[in-house]
Amino acid sequence: MENNRNFFITIALSVLILTVWQVFYMNPRVEAQREAAKVEAQRVEEQKKAVEGANPPGTGAPAVQGAIPNAPGGSTTSPASRDQAIAGTARVKIDTPSLSGSINLTGARLDDLKLKHYTETVDKNSPEIELLNPAALPNGYFAEVGFSSNVEQTGAVPGSDTVWTVAGNPTLTPATPVELTYTNDKGLTFKRTVSVDNDYMFTVSDTVQNSGTSSVSLYNYGRVTRFDKPAVASTYVLHEGLIGFTGTEGLQEHKYASIEKDKQFTPGKSSDGWLGITDKYWAVTLIPSEKQPFQPRYGYFEDVRHRYQSDYLSDPITVDAGKSATVETEIFAGAKEVSKINAYAEDRHIKRFDLLIDWGWFHFITKPMFWLIDTLYKFFGNFGLAILATTVIVKAIFFPLANKSYASMANMKKVQPKMTEIREKYADDKMKQQQAMMELYKTEKINPLAGCWPVALQIPVFFSLYKVLYITIEMRHAPFFGWIQDLAAPDPTSLFNLFGLLPFAAPALLHIGIWPLIMGVTMFLQMRMNPTPPDPTQAAIFTWMPVIFTFMMAGFPAGLVIYWAWNNSLSILQQGVIMKRQGAKIELWDNLVALFRKKPSPAE
Repeated sequence: MENNRNFFITIALSVLILTVWQVFYMNPRVEAQREAAKVEAQRVEEQKKAVEGANPPGTGAPAVQGAIPNAPGGSTTSPASRDQAIAGTARVKIDTPSLSGSINLTGARLDDLKLKHYTETVDKNSPEIELLNPAALPNGYFAEVGFSSNVEQTGAVPGSDTVWTVAGNPTLTPATPVELTYTNDKGLTFKRTVSVDNDYMFTVSDTVQNSGTSSVSLYNYGRVTRFDKPAVASTYVLHEGLIGFTGTEGLQEHKYASIEKDKQFTPGKSSDGWLGITDKYWAVTLIPSEKQPFQPRYGYFEDVRHRYQSDYLSDPITVDAGKSATVETEIFAGAKEVSKINAYAEDRHIKRFDLLIDWGWFHFITKPMFWLIDTLYKFFGNFGLAILATTVIVKAIFFPLANKSYASMANMKKVQPKMTEIREKYADDKMKQQQAMMELYKTEKINPLAGCWPVALQIPVFFSLYKVLYITIEMRHAPFFGWIQDLAAPDPTSLFNLFGLLPFAAPALLHIGIWPLIMGVTMFLQMRMNPTPPDPTQAAIFTWMPVIFTFMMAGFPAGLVIYWAWNNSLSILQQGVIMKRQGAKIELWDNLVALFRKKPSPAE
């Protein structure tokens, strides 16, 4: 009874801590950000109306200095297919070890990109992930870099509608950059070199040559624009939506739902950082040049077509007559592989680029957990085996504390008769009962809260493993053995169609796979290691908790369920050995026999 009480105390305290954190810290912080966003949105809206008054939407570079051109793709009609949309414009082919696709020469826009190493499902014939799509499609999603200026002074500058000319090699590869050129009627020549590495980083280098007779000022802009959003996004475990790390505000995360409500958010200016849009496993981000301060912005626009957009606008770049200026922008578009994200952050000095992966509040646990699993994977060659080995290592690390806890629990079992005697003796005097209990604990050197520690220690480890399985692409489609072909997905089998023998799919509520059943059995056996509580209510909870957890865990990633089943098995073994050494009776067999023994009738 004491052990069960401690278990519920631990769970209640955990829930209380999270609730207090949410109510007194996170909620006020979110509200403050929303109020600031509303004020800023009003200012931006007024500026936008002034710009649109001088330059109607969709006309290219604005007449007002310091504004980002409106994104085209406002037509309500769309082509019949993705291939048709791509074929409708002149393009430069992209072919790298990790990516395939093309650059749209209208706007020099990155709007056709597939990931060669990732497919939609575990099926070998499943299509590759389509990361970026032309704006004409309902799921249009693209990245674009251009310029803004006073048209009367500079003439038309490269923007969304600009048609670039290809110079030299027509295919972009890691070994062969692509050169694009555009010259306007005011003597400005724009030379753009686009290069890409073997993975997911593009570099756009723009050189502006001023052949006119007077100096000009230009604003460099970049944007990541998306017309749809994931079918399931922004769970409490993971951020999906607009994201960036710029200026003094640091990390900015705007879920799709929140930016739809707030419309726009404009943090302070910055001279370094990054911004873009992130999904669970993929992201598209801009890394502006550090040579010019820039104004980041996150917004949701509703003109003609609704769209989500992260963008920036640089301070003016002055190009004197007869001179040239160069500005460089990097674009990350690909899978959020931990090793590559970390390498980009370090090698290219991208400030806190590692935050593109949502490690969460408990990153100090989640990151080491991933590192350990990933290191063991490199040794075993199987993430499932790595998870099993991680469980053993975690058990070993916490062994001294767990050993002390289980020893104290064993001692409590030994003095159970004395505790029962005290309860019966002072049944009508709770104060004396508690004093007698405390004296017994002191005499026998027992910590009544010792039983909490094995459960409490599992909570952060369990959550960090769940986070790793849920957010890291390394776990996506990672197989174990047998029927588990994706450790990040629930067990595909189900008890209610006899694990696939019957020709129908079980309802989601009744989808109980083999591994959740194994986990439930091990949890049941672990709880039966302790005496059955005398209180009927606690006894019922004691009996039905493994069943409830089996249904709850059925929808969790298979890797997490395997971890819990294995952890339960190790805990049973560890607790049994310690209890035997302490001379305490192991109640497992007696509890199992009592469970199936015929109960006497009231008359008997």
